[in-house]
Amino acid sequence: MTIKPLADHILIEPLKQEEKTESGILLPDTAEKDRPEQGRVIAVGPGKTGKDGKRISMDVKEGDIVLFTKYAPTEVTVSNIEYLIAKADDILAVIEQ
Repeated sequence: MTIKPLADHILIEPLKQEEKTESGILLPDTAEKDRPEQGRVIAVGPGKTGKDGKRISMDVKEGDIVLFTKYAPTEVTVSNIEYLIAKADDILAVIEQ
């Protein structure tokens, strides 16, 4: 199955969070964890249509690692893989490595 985002939506695969604290304590899978704030862009919609009828281009592309707002994206599961769908406004930055 393929997911094709519409308008200014972005499909993100969340990155796994560090499972060890700064002091070296390993966190078990059962520990309560916050939602991730970083992910890899899997697919990007064509962009929102402006008031003038022209398409506004997207600032991210497939493969980018992005930082996004914690609770704004919508969780979806496809073929037992968890994804997030966010609006372009929910993307705070592209992480360059």
